[in-house]
Amino acid sequence: MRADLTSPQAFETLVREHQSMVFRTLSRMTGAGPHVEDLAQEVFLRLYRALPEFRGDSALTTYLYRIVVNVAQDEWKRRRRDREFIAAAPSSSLEEDDSSEWLENMPGDALHGHARTPEQLLSDAQLQEAVDAALLSLSEPERAVLVLYHQEDCSYEAISAALEMPINTVRTHLHRGRKRMSALLRARLAPPPPAAASVRYPQPLEAR
Repeated sequence: MRADLTSPQAFETLVREHQSMVFRTLSRMTGAGPHVEDLAQEVFLRLYRALPEFRGDSALTTYLYRIVVNVAQDEWKRRRRDREFIAAAPSSSLEEDDSSEWLENMPGDALHGHARTPEQLLSDAQLQEAVDAALLSLSEPERAVLVLYHQEDCSYEAISAALEMPINTVRTHLHRGRKRMSALLRARLAPPPPAAASVRYPQPLEAR
C-alpha cells in the first residue's frame, strides 16, 4: 500500500482529496494569506517524504493532521523569531463563565445552509472575522485543539494522536480555549455604548 501511495498518480489523488482540509486548517491556525499556499506545499512535501515510513498504525488523515500541526508550529516559531507574530494570549485570570461554547454563537441558518439575506451575510462575515481574530489570540495548543475539534470534527483520540499529547491535556486546552474564545467574542461583538445625548438649552429671549 505504501508503494501505491507514493506513485505519482496515487499521490496526486491523495493531494486532491485532502488539499481543502490542509488549506482550511492552516488558515485557521496561522491566519489567512498568501503564505498558506507555501505552507500547504510544505505539508504535502513532508507527507510525500514520510509515506515510505508510514506503517498504517493510525489513519492517514490523523498522520496528515500531525504534519499540518507541525508545519503550523514551525510557522509560529518563525514569526516569533522575526517578531512578526504579535497576537497576545489573553489573561489567564478570566472569570469562570457558564455561557455556551463559542460555536453556538454561529447563526443557525448559516450552519444549516439556509438562504441568508444580505444583512445576515454581512453579520455572518463579521462574526467569522471576529472568530478568526480571536483564534489568533489564543495560545498555540488551545488554537490547535479548537480548530481540530470544532472545525475539523476530530475526536479526542485523533487530536491526541495528531498533537502527541494526552487526552486529558486535550480536554484541558479545549476547555480553556472555549472560555477564552467566548470572552474574546463577547468583547469584539458587544454593541458600542450609546453616545451621550446632546442637551439643547433654550435660547434666551431677545430683549424688546
